[in-house]
Amino acid sequence: MLRVVPTLLDHPRRAPAWLPLVLAALLIAADQALKAWALANLQEGLPARPFIPGLIDWVLTFNTGAAWSMFSGSAAPLALGRLVIGLGILVYLLVRPQPRLLSVTLSMIAAGAIGNAIDGLRQGKVTDMIHSPLLSGITQALNAGNFPIFNIADSCVVLGTLLLLVASFVGDRRKPSI
Repeated sequence: MLRVVPTLLDHPRRAPAWLPLVLAALLIAADQALKAWALANLQEGLPARPFIPGLIDWVLTFNTGAAWSMFSGSAAPLALGRLVIGLGILVYLLVRPQPRLLSVTLSMIAAGAIGNAIDGLRQGKVTDMIHSPLLSGITQALNAGNFPIFNIADSCVVLGTLLLLVASFVGDRRKPSI
């Protein structure tokens, strides 16, 4: 008979109910603060302003669609969809508390969706300002053009999704095969 010894990873502690709301609120606040700074200090169409040379530049641009300007001109419907998804994730986390890693990951995705929804509903476009020459160099080497200019909300969605993907693979590897 195979005996499996449980580990801390097998029974992760649930996140406190307040964690998703606080984390999402902090990330949304950071996103909106950087967007407000960009609108006050950058001008669209001007050359990049280096922040961390070779890694991050500031470049003000706007997007009325989704990633890589897909669905351009659809800011309002996209904003409503993002808002519903972001709030839905947070409600889910309140009603059904999850392990900490999953709560953090889903909170990041929710915050990103809500952060960009705020822009879409308020301005009819999403404010982007972070440009990475390093990432653009990689995409150019792959003949995929420049890497898109993005914001904190975009980063939350992408990093949250990547963490979710990695966690799902790690979870699958831990399960014993019988």
